[in-house]
Amino acid sequence: MKGKRSFWLGTAGLAVLMTFSTGFFSAAAQAQVISPPPHPNLPPPAPLAGVKYNFPWEIYGGIGYAATDAGPNVLQQALLGGFDARAVREFSQHWGVGANVRGYFGTSGVGATTSGAAGQIHGPFVAEYFLLGGPEYRVLSDRHAAMMLHTFVGGVYGDFQHDLNGVPPADVGFFSNQMALGMALGGSIDLNRSPRLVFRIAPDALMSDFGGNGLAEHMSLSVGIVYRLGHQFKVK
Repeated sequence: MKGKRSFWLGTAGLAVLMTFSTGFFSAAAQAQVISPPPHPNLPPPAPLAGVKYNFPWEIYGGIGYAATDAGPNVLQQALLGGFDARAVREFSQHWGVGANVRGYFGTSGVGATTSGAAGQIHGPFVAEYFLLGGPEYRVLSDRHAAMMLHTFVGGVYGDFQHDLNGVPPADVGFFSNQMALGMALGGSIDLNRSPRLVFRIAPDALMSDFGGNGLAEHMSLSVGIVYRLGHQFKVK
């Protein structure tokens, strides 16, 4: 009898313990489902939400490419690489005035030589340095991208005699070293990475008047980074 009593008491205790455990875990699960999290996770703000084009300064620096003629009688264009740097003072969301410095460096083919010494010159170094300024207008814009147009006018210095070793530049069809009228007509496409940081692609038609032969047009392209500076002004 004593063994049977112990068996039934143990069975009853196990049943009570199982019932209590089931009710406890059921209540805990229900509370977990019903109770909201104390600090719900909110999505982070969009990185371009603050783009408004209302910074007073835009500073640009990039690498550039240009094709040009080192003289009126060269056989092959000079394909030059270099830099393109600009600072633009913005007066509104659309209008600004900029200063532009460019430098392009490389080698050029020569024209028909007219002396024995000139025949020894192959692929001489040439360079062009532009100092320009003018208005810029933002045509289209949203928080993702913008498109600008500009007209920069100023001067360009051409270094064409660096590797001629005293040979007159006319003997290889080159211009002489000189300062001339220069222009850059074109624009840029800006891809915003944040309200201040921008990736830019900038194609231009470069114009120069070396030798007084009238404006010669050549293509150029630069890519680089814009950084917007200053305290944001109010916009309508």
